[in-house]
Amino acid sequence: RVRRAQEPPDPEPLPPLIDSFRLANIPEVLERLCYRYPSPLVDAIMEHDPGRRIVAVKNVTVNEEFFQGHFPGEPLMPGVLMIETLAQVATILLTQTAPGGEATGRTYLRGVDNAKFRLRVVPGDRLRLEVTMGARRSRLARIQARAYIGETIAAEAVLLMALVPDVVAGGRPGVTLHPSAIVHENAVIGAGTVVGPHAVVGDRVRLGRDCRIGASSVVEGPTEMGDGNEIFPFASIGLIPQDLKYHGEPTRLVVGDRNVFREFVTIHRGTAGGGGVTEIGDHNVFMAYAHIAHDCHVGHHTIFGNAATLGGHVTVEDYATISAFSGVHQFCRVGKYAFIGGFSVITKDALPFAKTVGNRARIYGLNTIGLVRRKFSSDSITKLRRAYRHLLHSNTSRALAQIEHDPSLKCEEVQYVVDFIRSSSRGVGLRRPSRRLEETVAEES
Repeated sequence: RVRRAQEPPDPEPLPPLIDSFRLANIPEVLERLCYRYPSPLVDAIMEHDPGRRIVAVKNVTVNEEFFQGHFPGEPLMPGVLMIETLAQVATILLTQTAPGGEATGRTYLRGVDNAKFRLRVVPGDRLRLEVTMGARRSRLARIQARAYIGETIAAEAVLLMALVPDVVAGGRPGVTLHPSAIVHENAVIGAGTVVGPHAVVGDRVRLGRDCRIGASSVVEGPTEMGDGNEIFPFASIGLIPQDLKYHGEPTRLVVGDRNVFREFVTIHRGTAGGGGVTEIGDHNVFMAYAHIAHDCHVGHHTIFGNAATLGGHVTVEDYATISAFSGVHQFCRVGKYAFIGGFSVITKDALPFAKTVGNRARIYGLNTIGLVRRKFSSDSITKLRRAYRHLLHSNTSRALAQIEHDPSLKCEEVQYVVDFIRSSSRGVGLRRPSRRLEETVAEES
């Protein structure tokens, strides 16, 4: 067993890294390794001869979580993670066929032969990881892997790696399809997208990059979805509307980026009478059993609780929250930063920045907690609170006149509330809780 001095000399400067393998690209490639430690264990690539050899670097730091509690007082990198590190470098060699090219296929670590751990690896060490392709037959490859500290071998092993090629769908490489998935030949699917078991992707569906289509879910077209969307099992996206006036005319569903559709969510396409398009923006969360009906327009950063339901032609603006088991009547609007409480029934437009709760819904003042979380200024919150005091203690026309003629209430948020009310076609929900209800709520709290 080789022993090293307590204070190893400073390592020599590394040669320049390959530009196409900057650190930000490595985690994306390592997603190709089907069995892996939760975080990347490769910091940089120094050399790359595609299909033959690769040299990488791992800087061992004391703040890595596997050191916590592992040999207290004498941190030591476990041998199993040394093998994991070498397997991650082997994954880059197998899946990256050209420097800077797009990774293809997925790898599995199937075996480890002749593993030897010759040096202790401790915080402060810099590992040079050299991986060389050995014999390869069909989808199996033997990889000679060594880890060096300076010029001394710290660990070595022969890795048996299995490579599973990606299935090409929609004319695009890099798509992973489960063998039981049903994908229409005309569907276009972006690279990095994974389609799970028994999922159905229909005709005239366009999915962006890095989407996840869960088991037994259905995406029908015409539907367009952006990048990074995640559809959980049994969701139904893009089917025809539940409208007796619909007779098969071409309508669409358009979805933005990075939305989450949990189990049993249903989203329907538009109707000819409603403009023909159902639209959903970016970064929205739809919890289990949420329903978005035909011709609805949902903005960005909204949250729909379990079984929250929109009737047809509803507009939900940015950062709104609709809590569990609440329903919004068709043709209503939900304003920006509005909060709809659980089990509520909304039959008029729900005011922005406010809390609307109940069956039938009543307004419970400003959504102060939500505005603070969204980092609204205290001045804006104060002005909104005063504006709502006018709205709740006077008739609407008189309240709007008072707000518009009060210079101390001038701000963008208050003006938005005024414009929202004036542009309402169904009227706005300004019913206050009854005194008896207020007393009951006060007693319970």
